[in-house]
Amino acid sequence: MTASTVTPEYWEQACAHLMKKDRVMRRLVPKFPGVQLESRGDPFVTLARSIVGQQISVKAAQTVWERFAALVPQVTPARVVKLDAADLRSAGLSARKVEYIQDLARHFIANRASIKNWANLDDEAIISELIAIRGIGRWTAEMFLIFHLMRPNVLPVDDVGLVNGVSRLYFSGEAVSRNELREVAAAWAPYRSVATWYIWRSLEPEPVAY
Repeated sequence: MTASTVTPEYWEQACAHLMKKDRVMRRLVPKFPGVQLESRGDPFVTLARSIVGQQISVKAAQTVWERFAALVPQVTPARVVKLDAADLRSAGLSARKVEYIQDLARHFIANRASIKNWANLDDEAIISELIAIRGIGRWTAEMFLIFHLMRPNVLPVDDVGLVNGVSRLYFSGEAVSRNELREVAAAWAPYRSVATWYIWRSLEPEPVAY
């Protein structure tokens, strides 16, 4: 963990629960000692990084983000909204993602998101508010819940990495339906976010912080 990130207090308890309840987690969790979920503590950066990461690989998303972040000394709504669309495109962002990120910046500048109240809302209420923002769908909202608010029990059933990991670890590589994924994840509750994080690690050992 770096000085600019925070980690959830529930991590050790969650790991103990998962290893007790799930045979795959019993083997998987000990493979990644000393690392855990991290939050950068900045809601705008987390959402912007999530938009960048939509429908591309983790590695590709990191490359695009680094190019994007190099355009400004600090990634803030006020600075991002002033960036030229052509410069953003040159960083590797699609025209649609350029629109989404700049619209997100304007959303934050106008204080249209009740960020300070989110800690008092349940997961679905926050998702409903976030998906009202252009360019943010349920997956992006779920990444926000996991990586910014560090909610412990989020299950992003449409996440490609989670689906592929569950297929490989639980179904010998066979295709997995949403219902099958939910059945597997029933044993993970109330720490489905943590189990998801370890499934991601099984595919990409290097942790990602949005």
